[in-house]
Amino acid sequence: MPASSAPAASPDPIVPVVEALRAGRIAVLIDDEQRENEGDLLCAAEHATPEVINFMLTHGRGMLFVALDGETCDRLDLPPQHRVNTTQRGTAYTLTVDAAEAFGVTTGVSTADRSATIRRLAAADAEPGDFDRPGHVQPLRAREGGTLVRAGHTEGLIDLMRLAGCRPAAVGIEVMNPDGTMARQSDLDRLCREHALPACSVADLIGHRLERDRLVRRVTERPLTNAFGDWTLIAYSSDVDPFPHVALVKGDVGAADPLGRVADDPEPVLVRMHSQNLLGDVFGDREQPSGETLEASMAMIERAGRGAVVYLRHEAMGRGLVRDLHTRRATLADGPPDPHDERVRPDPDRAAAADTPAVVHKSDHGIGCQILRDLGVRKLKLITRHPGHPAQRGSLAGFGLEIDSEVAPGAAG
Repeated sequence: MPASSAPAASPDPIVPVVEALRAGRIAVLIDDEQRENEGDLLCAAEHATPEVINFMLTHGRGMLFVALDGETCDRLDLPPQHRVNTTQRGTAYTLTVDAAEAFGVTTGVSTADRSATIRRLAAADAEPGDFDRPGHVQPLRAREGGTLVRAGHTEGLIDLMRLAGCRPAAVGIEVMNPDGTMARQSDLDRLCREHALPACSVADLIGHRLERDRLVRRVTERPLTNAFGDWTLIAYSSDVDPFPHVALVKGDVGAADPLGRVADDPEPVLVRMHSQNLLGDVFGDREQPSGETLEASMAMIERAGRGAVVYLRHEAMGRGLVRDLHTRRATLADGPPDPHDERVRPDPDRAAAADTPAVVHKSDHGIGCQILRDLGVRKLKLITRHPGHPAQRGSLAGFGLEIDSEVAPGAAG
């Protein structure tokens, strides 16, 4: 249950949140206003008493869920709800569960039943056979690397559990107003005041982790000459996926001093954040014109004389490619594809998105953001086919990156 008095102010908003979670109390995690612009009540799953769940259902009103790390999902045999994830944010829903009757669960609906299920999900000795499926509790799988990879609530909850020294399992619920609308910043501020709940944002959490954690590092670099002039190719390794990512830079972007230090660039830098797409990039698939976008971006940077292309690779490309080919084959059997239907025509900026892991999933370019920071980029002239996309700005802002302007691939100037 919430504390009886407001927590003391802290220059780092993460601190009171972590202290509350460690003590078994409830806190609030707020999203970036450019992303979902919503908030979640959260508590460590191991401390999810019936009273805690009742408070969350009463004052949260949204969907109750349990964020789990990947290892726990695998150990408990919690596969995805569907093999192809087409949700707007790429939220990784697993099969729903109830704890088995041996743990005191009856219908699975009451706060006592749901709290028993949630606490069992957090238990270190839990096994797949401890749960009935489907059930009334919705687990969500967090991506490895947390908010430094995907700036989402699921990852935020698991990051906070680890900072609090709790099991990697957190119960959360989206906060809705009494009239059924989603609670925004002012509504969440009021809720925190009324119930003395500490709060932090996903951006706060990313900033906290960036001061302490680093998931990418330069491996090597060399000159490269192509049809668009002379570049420097910089390869990066990542702690959360096996494939190296690369930055193709022109001019003095990312240049290090003799001690290997890169100064922050005071000027906006022309940047293309590009996700690997074999069909479009290499074979020129007209339905996935990512290769045209990549070439147009390099031509723009060549004309400007400086800039960077961050090329993000991913382990699941092969699986995504096969899935995509099967989907398109089935679609063609029903007739010509509708070029405006994104269910059958992949977005070139989200190549193989349904099977793409965290580093390039949709607009959550966490690894790419860290590469830009390593290059000294702080302000971007972003080359994008989707100008004004709020999630694009939100996922960058958490990493201390600012979009100065957006330009379409191939735009003059």
